[in-house]
Amino acid sequence: MSNRCQVTGKQPGYGNNVAHSQRRTKRRWLPNIQRRRYWLPSEGRWVRLRVSAKGIKTIDARGIEAVVAEARARGERV
Repeated sequence: MSNRCQVTGKQPGYGNNVAHSQRRTKRRWLPNIQRRRYWLPSEGRWVRLRVSAKGIKTIDARGIEAVVAEARARGERV
């Protein structure tokens, strides 16, 4: 399963660790992905989403119904 937010689409960022000696090694910045359960009143069921911390704030601001509708329009399976 990929490390991607179902709401915001955040994915790992890639780059280099740079040592004091300027030696570079590859690294990744992982998004803060969490598995959350939300109640969908229109369908009368719970849905599980893999969301980032920013995605959780988006759901709090806009509402779960609007966010799920937008995710389904993008082709996400919810």
